[in-house]
Amino acid sequence: MIEKVLIANRGEIAVRIIRACREMGIETVAVYSEADRDALHTQLADEAICIGPAPSSKSYLCMEQIISATVTSGADAIHPGFGFLSENSKFAELCEQCHITFIGPKAEVIQKMGNKQEARNTMLAAKVPVIPGSTAPVWDAESGAKMAQEIGYPVIVKAALGGGGKGMRVAETPQEFENSFCMAQKEAQTAFGDGTMYLEHYIVHPRHIEFQILADQYGNVIHLGERDCSVQRNHQKMIEEAPCAALSEELRRKMGDAAVRAAKAAQYTNAGTVEFLLEKNQQFYFMEMNTRIQVEHPVTEWVTGIDLIKEQIRIAAGRPLRYTQEDVQITGHALECRINAENPAENFRPSPGTITDIYLPGGKGVRIDSAIYSGYTVPPYYDSMLAKLIVHAKNRKEAIRKMCSALGEIIIEGVDTNVDYQYEILNHPDFLSGDFDITFIEKLERNPAC
Repeated sequence: MIEKVLIANRGEIAVRIIRACREMGIETVAVYSEADRDALHTQLADEAICIGPAPSSKSYLCMEQIISATVTSGADAIHPGFGFLSENSKFAELCEQCHITFIGPKAEVIQKMGNKQEARNTMLAAKVPVIPGSTAPVWDAESGAKMAQEIGYPVIVKAALGGGGKGMRVAETPQEFENSFCMAQKEAQTAFGDGTMYLEHYIVHPRHIEFQILADQYGNVIHLGERDCSVQRNHQKMIEEAPCAALSEELRRKMGDAAVRAAKAAQYTNAGTVEFLLEKNQQFYFMEMNTRIQVEHPVTEWVTGIDLIKEQIRIAAGRPLRYTQEDVQITGHALECRINAENPAENFRPSPGTITDIYLPGGKGVRIDSAIYSGYTVPPYYDSMLAKLIVHAKNRKEAIRKMCSALGEIIIEGVDTNVDYQYEILNHPDFLSGDFDITFIEKLERNPAC
């Protein structure tokens, strides 16, 4: 079994991993930038090592520093969390070369599924429904325009090596295509250092549904049901829930089977997420695969009772899956709200600063994943997420009420937050009825009165 894990991350996910390791009797090593010297994860881990200055490019993204810290501390494994180096195939390969267990899939799988074009082709071969799109990389607007005509407008231009909503633009007409392509490519080049693009037909008003999968090193693959991630702003998720109110049992089975086929086709191991777009006519299409643990993994843990971080570590240690598909039972309903240090009234302006007072809710069916405390200074260098508030209840209606109650108890002084905004979303008639799609927030901001 793995004996010592270095967590190559920060914030709430680092704390989450430390807690799981403690329960498994595994020692932990935290790494931190100079800006995170007093961060909670550095205090909870058995050891903490500074890996560089505040900018992530000089600390949390510095592979050599992280590998050095792993070797120096004697850790035999690295958990990358999400973000930073979690989907970096070069980092996974470097771990392998240094005989360090990377808690995630193999480097070649990360590379294959991280390249959107190659992932599409893999899914096509596995007969997983895929949105009509380009079958080869696109490097320039001229050749892209020709492909767009064949695919049919509207089209969405996407970075082949992208994620997080960056390097994406929609072109409604041929006249818009060149500008959309150039803007997306420029953003992709800046964000990912690669301007390779691909095109897809743009699905209007879909829901964003993702399936959590687990796969061991012996060919066993299961899914743990779905999460509805349709409440999002600028492609960034805000509220996630499980199960999805729009799925029938038959559709859930079909999508789950497709997710398992996708993982097997990619020769995937460890925890991963297969993401789909779902049209109103119940047709679904593969969108992408995330080769890491997701921010929203707690909602799946609530409804299945399976600890995903512990399973990741077990799989990485070479253990077979403890569950079959028949063992997975979905119980009740779970919701997650991302609590961010930002001001929605000022176009979601980030709000770094010192937290002067804090109270976080508790009680039956309420979970907080966070790394903040009174006196903690939220740095301006990283993601603005302060906490994840997750609730579980017998059904969706009760879960929404429980979430509203919990949001109403939160006190975070010293920085602005999006707590009130989340409360408004939860009480919107369309959210309450379950009648929404990925354009929900966009419509809400266009017409607040509705």
